[in-house]
Amino acid sequence: MRGLIALAVLFVAVVAKETFEGHQVLRITAKDEAQLALIKDMEEMVHLQLDFWRGVTDVATPVDVRVPFHSLQSVKRHLESLELEYLVMIQDLQVQKLQTELRILGFRGFRILMEIRGPNFDFSRYHTISEIYSFQDMLVAENPNLVSKIVIGQSYQGRPLNVLKFSTGGTNRPAIWIDTGIHSREWVTQASGTWFAKKIASDYGRDSALTAILDKMDIFVEIVTNPDGFYFTHNSNRMWRKTRKPNPGSSCVGVDPNRNWDAGFGGAGASGNPCSETYRGEKAHSEPEVKSIVDFVKSHGNFKAFVSIHSYSQMLLYPYGYTTTPVKDQAELHNLANKAITDLASLYGTRYRYGSIINTIYQASGGTIDWTYNQGIKYSYTFELRDTGRYGFILPANQIIPTAQETWLALMAIMDHTFKNPY
Repeated sequence: MRGLIALAVLFVAVVAKETFEGHQVLRITAKDEAQLALIKDMEEMVHLQLDFWRGVTDVATPVDVRVPFHSLQSVKRHLESLELEYLVMIQDLQVQKLQTELRILGFRGFRILMEIRGPNFDFSRYHTISEIYSFQDMLVAENPNLVSKIVIGQSYQGRPLNVLKFSTGGTNRPAIWIDTGIHSREWVTQASGTWFAKKIASDYGRDSALTAILDKMDIFVEIVTNPDGFYFTHNSNRMWRKTRKPNPGSSCVGVDPNRNWDAGFGGAGASGNPCSETYRGEKAHSEPEVKSIVDFVKSHGNFKAFVSIHSYSQMLLYPYGYTTTPVKDQAELHNLANKAITDLASLYGTRYRYGSIINTIYQASGGTIDWTYNQGIKYSYTFELRDTGRYGFILPANQIIPTAQETWLALMAIMDHTFKNPY
């Protein structure tokens, strides 16, 4: 009986959230640069409340945009008047979202009490922030000689910014950083981050390559990099991307934490409009979630690789995003990216594109890995995980483990190269 009550409460929580009934995700394809510019102009049509899931890049890459129901007919008429081709990727986002959430209920509903009592953690489903925090504590307790938890700061709303440190001893050793979930709605990244953390803890002493790395280097993993936004996606708005700090003089909340870094800050590819999904903030490092990483990286001073994990689009990217000037290590970074995505594809055949941010996806100023590279961290990379748009940000939970498994192969390629090529 108690299990049924818990399931009913969980169902009410699901249906009480902000809904996306009638919202569609359209894929728009440009024939030439002129049409690409027309699509770009749509980003400024704020009255339509468009949410660009995959923004304007080049003619070869389609644009995915979530269109609210109230704007749907206007947008379609606008596209047709401009002779812009489009197709419907998701017919009704609310239906698709509920299907995913009800699958979670099916797997989870009658196990709630068991999970509360026991230490089990199911890597094949999406978890709340409190569950991830509990997982982190459990992993530390199970592996006290390898794993510790560091709190590098607090979010705007006061949540701890937890980082797991994997170390076999020593002080200020060369280090590798991995973060997930800087954009809160990209749930497969936080889910993959938990899987990575367990994999590191489990494979030390078993996997020779990982063991060699950890015998000489430390690995730091921040799973919930944007905790306020992540909490908000679970409790209010599943499609929330930004932080949750209010913007003075505006009713719109939050900053894009991947446009808030001091690397070409305020340039092209970031918005000065607080209502934009790519709003850069008032100044570089204004967001405590970003500033905490900045301070930690600077105080540590010995990071050799920095990997920030996003979704979606299936890409592996290296700097720069804010300028067309190639980084001085471009040849090495390009060759390593090729090795990483080749290893990734060897498991399930998942295909990735790779290259510099500005040449592969779009111009973006104030990005994470541009800043880390400029700090002297040569092996700075960003992943865009599964998929290429069939599900986008609502990737079904049955793809979590395959996504994490294949991405791990690419991560190992980057970490192993970093270990074997000290600088």
